[in-house]
Amino acid sequence: MTETGRQSQGNGGLRRELGLGALAATGICSMLGASVYVVPFMIQRNVPGIGSWVLPAFLFAALPAVLAALAYAILASAMPRAGGSYLYASRGLSPYLGFVASFSQWFGLSIVIGVIAYIIVPFLRDIALALEWIDTAALLDTGAVRVGLALAMLWGFVGTNLLGSRFYARTLIPLMFLMFSLGAIVVIAGFSHDATDFAAGLLAREGRVMSESTDSAFDLKTFLAAAAILFSSFIGFDSIAQAGGEARNPGRNLPLAIGIAMLSVGSFYFLFTSAVYHTVPWQFVADESLQRDVTAPGLLGYVLPGAWAVAIIAGAAIALLNDLPAMLLAVSRLMFAWAKDGIFPSALGAVHPRRHTPQTAIIVSGLMATLGILGSHFASDFFLGIDIMVTSMLVNFLLMCLTVVTLPGRNPELAARVTVLSHRPSQLALAWLGIFLLAGFLLIHTHKDLSTELSAWYFHSTPIWLIVMGIGSAIYFLERAKLKRSGANLDQLFKQLPPE
Repeated sequence: MTETGRQSQGNGGLRRELGLGALAATGICSMLGASVYVVPFMIQRNVPGIGSWVLPAFLFAALPAVLAALAYAILASAMPRAGGSYLYASRGLSPYLGFVASFSQWFGLSIVIGVIAYIIVPFLRDIALALEWIDTAALLDTGAVRVGLALAMLWGFVGTNLLGSRFYARTLIPLMFLMFSLGAIVVIAGFSHDATDFAAGLLAREGRVMSESTDSAFDLKTFLAAAAILFSSFIGFDSIAQAGGEARNPGRNLPLAIGIAMLSVGSFYFLFTSAVYHTVPWQFVADESLQRDVTAPGLLGYVLPGAWAVAIIAGAAIALLNDLPAMLLAVSRLMFAWAKDGIFPSALGAVHPRRHTPQTAIIVSGLMATLGILGSHFASDFFLGIDIMVTSMLVNFLLMCLTVVTLPGRNPELAARVTVLSHRPSQLALAWLGIFLLAGFLLIHTHKDLSTELSAWYFHSTPIWLIVMGIGSAIYFLERAKLKRSGANLDQLFKQLPPE
């Protein structure tokens, strides 16, 4: 069969049924969500002093993300298979670093899936408040209900993934268009009002007088720490690469979908965040973030009629919901790729004979995301999950850029298949710039995490990440030893792509 047709049973029964639209939607829906409705505003609490410099930090954070996206596009054009990032680094850098890159990614994204499910519930509560359903809102604020609803939403989308790629695409694409339509209300409303309107709304609703707006002082350390957090907003395009085993015409569609996702979501981020801060002074956002969780719908609710406020909150909830199926697809395909290579238990490579989905890998990824829900609840701060994801993905993107540098020397046959930015000097310039920026972001983020005073060591993301990576590495080396004892030619295995 051709690449544009169905994938043969030789690759475990996955089928090439995802077109360009479904692939782009996978990246877009993985990127949009908490990253735009929550993070650009709660960062005022997480990085005190960033003040009016949020948008410049957002722009700066986009640079390493774009470089990482180019690295992914280059590698995807040569290695269009399921579990993309694992295969890229294992074939172009080293088998173990390929596992480190992808296990880090799997852990970080699985945890943040749970975080997202957990923070959807406050948006549902805010809808109830806007509709004056006071008892319902109070119920949604209780711990048991919040955790129970988060688990129900998570496992509902686990079911969506288990039903197959066609059902997945039919669910995701309409939700994506609805998400953009409702998000556009924020952009229009934010630029249609200003700080004067906000001050009047604040006075009318709460009898509070808005303090006079001022610019905040620039501090390089604070700016870089904020950029490292805001970098998380661009994580998600990598989900497209993990679906490489189910993409139609993958050599063309995978890189193109990555480009579409980055361009559309990046543009939307800047319009959206600019619109909110155009109306709501940063001082108010910073002060409120110290008292409660603030979101874009809650902030614009001071200047909008109730019906429009409900629509914005609904848009936020849909954006968060969209993250779940797309990210579950991505993390489960990583586990599938490990199992098919023999470096993780073979049960994770099991594929449903009719639906052609890696059912065990999807369920295990759902279980890890469940821990993300429980961890967010007991830590009482979802930013722990965000910090773990940022650490994980900085490591992943750094290794992807390094793979672009090493691929021709380690695997010239696969390097010859690259069709995106095939000019080698350009590849090297972009990859080395990406390595420099991503390594810098990783150092800044790690320093911020370790130097922050918290009530317990396990609320720091760095030691949690190191412990989990140690457990994953132990499994990797045990399974690799089994492969070696079985007589497998490991050098040959890690030079070739899995068969179609």
